[in-house]
Amino acid sequence: MRIQLLSDLHLETESFEPEPNPAAELLVLGGDIDSRWAALQRFRGWPVPVLMVAGNHEFDGRELDDAWLALRARCGQLGITLLERESLVRADADGARIRFVATVRWCDFDLFGDTGRATAMRAAAYYMRIMRSTRRGVAFDPEGVREEALACRDWLAAELAKTGDWDRTVALTHFAPSLRSADPRYGAQPGTASFCNADDALLPFATTWIHGHLHCRHDYLVEHAGGRTRVICNARGHGRKGEAEGHDPLRLYEV
Repeated sequence: MRIQLLSDLHLETESFEPEPNPAAELLVLGGDIDSRWAALQRFRGWPVPVLMVAGNHEFDGRELDDAWLALRARCGQLGITLLERESLVRADADGARIRFVATVRWCDFDLFGDTGRATAMRAAAYYMRIMRSTRRGVAFDPEGVREEALACRDWLAAELAKTGDWDRTVALTHFAPSLRSADPRYGAQPGTASFCNADDALLPFATTWIHGHLHCRHDYLVEHAGGRTRVICNARGHGRKGEAEGHDPLRLYEV
């Protein structure tokens, strides 16, 4: 299946006009499209189906549970399929059945193991202040994010382990599944655990893993006993920081 992949457009501040690649069979939105949700309107009537996984900034300044309901309604009005702890099977032009297994997969701060968790959670407090979100009426802090993240991981592990009537599996998360996806500008530091998870053990259950969140591009292979998994990210990022340089919004990925 030929997919066009867009993430981290940040259209609440960025000036960018998405255009469809006429050869794509599916558009995947990997989160952080627009914290206001207004720019989601640009994907109404897209020439191919649109799948979306939410990013952390889709919840900026909002109550988490209420936001999920409202975002689902908004996407439904626009013909966008929003997936959260849900799977969907779609056939491609050649008849192959592709399973998409999707969740935000919030960060659990275990990227550097148990000993690094406390430091990673302290570093994450900065990002939580930027979001200004609440969960169950209280600040959505690193402890709350970790609770959500562990629930996401439990679901993801169970779902990926399932077998069924499909030919290939694509995992779709906003947060990255491995330290290998760390932004090379920052490398392995406590704050990186707010962007990447240590989900390397889950990689063999997917043929392709798509993520966003890191404002850089990735396309690499992870070899394992079952073969190999391709990890891809086509995040645009902030133009004012030079992060959009080299970004190709029309690039196609075969999954």
